[in-house]
Amino acid sequence: MGNNYTRLKIWTKDFIIILFANFFIFLSFQMTLPTLPLFVQDLGLNNKYVGLVVGIFTFSALLIRPVAGTWLDTKGRRYVFYSGLLIFLVSTYSLTVSTMLLLLLIVRVAQGVGWGYLTTATGTIATDLVPPERRGEGLGFFSISGNIALALGPALGLFLVDYISFKLLFIICGTLILIAFLLATQLNYVKPDRETYEDNTYHRFDVFEKTALPASFLLMFVTFTFGGIASFLPAYTIELDFPSHSVQIYFVVYALALLSTRFYAGQLFDRHGMSIVFIPGIMMILTAMIMMFSMTAPKTLYIAAIFYGLGFGFVQPALQAMAVNRAAPNRRGMANATFFSFFDLGVGLGALIFGIVSDFFGYSYIYLISAISIIVAFSIYLLFVLTLKKDK
Repeated sequence: MGNNYTRLKIWTKDFIIILFANFFIFLSFQMTLPTLPLFVQDLGLNNKYVGLVVGIFTFSALLIRPVAGTWLDTKGRRYVFYSGLLIFLVSTYSLTVSTMLLLLLIVRVAQGVGWGYLTTATGTIATDLVPPERRGEGLGFFSISGNIALALGPALGLFLVDYISFKLLFIICGTLILIAFLLATQLNYVKPDRETYEDNTYHRFDVFEKTALPASFLLMFVTFTFGGIASFLPAYTIELDFPSHSVQIYFVVYALALLSTRFYAGQLFDRHGMSIVFIPGIMMILTAMIMMFSMTAPKTLYIAAIFYGLGFGFVQPALQAMAVNRAAPNRRGMANATFFSFFDLGVGLGALIFGIVSDFFGYSYIYLISAISIIVAFSIYLLFVLTLKKDK
């Protein structure tokens, strides 16, 4: 098996192109993630509108993913990828003139649609390009591009707004998408299996891929915890009187820890199955949540970042490979759409629910409830996934 395993090539020209395109897409997104709230405040709007501007993006992406998944499997990868790039490109540039709340919300809805298309398309294209026998490893490497963007983007965006206008920042972010578009024109795309689709007309009304639901449902409980981190960790660290740079350090440490897993977690999944990566990963995320619930010093926060990054790096690509492997070849697009819809749903529900939790009980209880969410995920895994005969 060993010699055959290494002969199945991952690093093709097309795989490298989609990796770099994904990097520029995610870098643009990550640069706007921490700076858009500042932009909203700069327009003279209060924090409730910050939440609205952030949330409307997530839910528009969530709602469009089933459409993206269906079109990936019917109209083709190229059509969806180009559409997403064009919508995201125009909407990002449109941020430069979005000085009124209504216009800004319309632009954010458009961005969410573009993002839903893009992230579903890139994951599916990467899946097409990786040999099935090395899919966990290949998707792990593919995720590196997004992880590097996560490590660089927020810090770069916050750095730039200290020296340039928001308008120029958004122009730079739009130009990154333009570069991704140029790269996309150099890809060879898998053509949709139209005959299979036409023989199964019920697919026209699909909103999810049922074989991807177990993995996607598990992912939702994991990303639920990220909703609390992304939305409320800055306020929590201020309440604890941590240094102002502690959140930036947290995200950099988290991204680097997550990045480190991409070099071996996928191979472990491919060779030994789901349990070898999911169980240690879920335990590390649980440890991180418990540490953040009870932390009193920045050092604890940074150690929690390591555990959370390692845990998420083990769990996410393994669940994605599991979701895709269980789907028929002509249903990979819908499988990825289902997977990322539950990803967004977890983050969105986390941000919404934890806003209420923090008002009634305080920020620390966000992470206690997050720990309970992880315990639920592990329980579901034991009850349903471990009973399956196939481990992938």
